[in-house]
Amino acid sequence: MKLKDKVAIVTGSSRGVGRSVAMDYAKEGANVIVNYSSNEDAALEVVNEIRKIGSNAFAVKADVANKADAEKLIESAMDNFGKLDILVNNAGFTRPSMMLKMTEEQWDEVVNIHMKGAFLCAQAAGKYMKENKGGKIINVTSVAGIVGTVGQINYSAAKGGVISMTKSMARELARYNICANVISLGIVATDMTEKIRTDEKLKDIYMNRILLKRFAEAEDITPAFVFLASDDSNYITGQLICVDGGYGMI
Repeated sequence: MKLKDKVAIVTGSSRGVGRSVAMDYAKEGANVIVNYSSNEDAALEVVNEIRKIGSNAFAVKADVANKADAEKLIESAMDNFGKLDILVNNAGFTRPSMMLKMTEEQWDEVVNIHMKGAFLCAQAAGKYMKENKGGKIINVTSVAGIVGTVGQINYSAAKGGVISMTKSMARELARYNICANVISLGIVATDMTEKIRTDEKLKDIYMNRILLKRFAEAEDITPAFVFLASDDSNYITGQLICVDGGYGMI
């Protein structure tokens, strides 16, 4: 097991990519804090599945874009497990709109959850990891943050910011043996991408941009998260790893 006895927090892990990462961490021996913002039942379901595997888990409600909530989330790992080895900043959502019609609220909501939330959680986690003389921070970005996308300038801006923010984290935290890396995802089969995957017109447009000509499944992306969380990546920091089927190459 690559993560035996490690403790991980995965934000936004009651569903989608976060859920898959949390489950694979548990399969590799990690204990997990499952974070959610509204759907407690879904989070508890993930907790139960993890416990069936043989690892331990707790569900913690927190809005990561709120400083007090972010700090409470990080402290929950210390309260329940006495340490924190891995932080995955995955929480997020979209508020699509064309640039000329986008409201300030739509901008703030998306930038806050994706970029501010990742910063607040990493800031709080970094203090504990510094004391522990090591840790892994994995931020999640998107191909939208690399090539941009129509109708989601807020999301693209936030995800682009996550990339440069991660590089700054890596530079500041390396002295404490904390590695910070960022994984860029393409279109993964989750609730968030359902319209893209089911609308024939949109499906054709996006499929033409993916070199491997298929949307990602959970098993396509979680190995990268396990790798960056494990000791196999101890000499890797400040890096962007694209797990997007070649979308970002276009």
